[in-house]
Amino acid sequence: MTTLQGGNQALLVIDPQNVILRDAFRRDETISKTSDVVEKARNKSVPVIWVQHSDEDIVVGSEDWKFVAALNPDPKETRVDKNFRSAFVETRLHEILQSLEVGHVVICGAESNNCVRHTSHSALELGYDVTLVRDAHTTTSFEWDGLVVDASRVVDEQNTNLMNYQLPGRTAQVIAAADLIL
Repeated sequence: MTTLQGGNQALLVIDPQNVILRDAFRRDETISKTSDVVEKARNKSVPVIWVQHSDEDIVVGSEDWKFVAALNPDPKETRVDKNFRSAFVETRLHEILQSLEVGHVVICGAESNNCVRHTSHSALELGYDVTLVRDAHTTTSFEWDGLVVDASRVVDEQNTNLMNYQLPGRTAQVIAAADLIL
């Protein structure tokens, strides 16, 4: 159970942007699963919070910065702009969640090894329970220091990283989009 006041849930949709998802592993499947999770949240009146990254390579307002066409926030849904991997760093996300009395965040989006990972761990450290939707997050393979980092393995590693993870008074779980109950 969360260490925070409030037992509400919120869905965090992290960085489903054109440039981030352009070459992502299981791109279309991940977008479809994310869309399913967004619809579940909307049908249960669970707040959907859209997180959008920008930096020197992802310029605000550019085509790269925009959300993929298949995932469009409702104008009434909250958007959070960020410049760091964790959606909690130098943003108003924590305050927004606290105003909604949220103690449990459900997370999907991109990239598994960057913003999804860092936001998940920040949420746990702040006292939130976390559910990672195992088939609604993705990343892109890349080469680093002569090693190929395979996106499918990164996704698997992030899923196992949060499986049954606990901190005092809060927990994380990993669940498939089809099995998610909000």
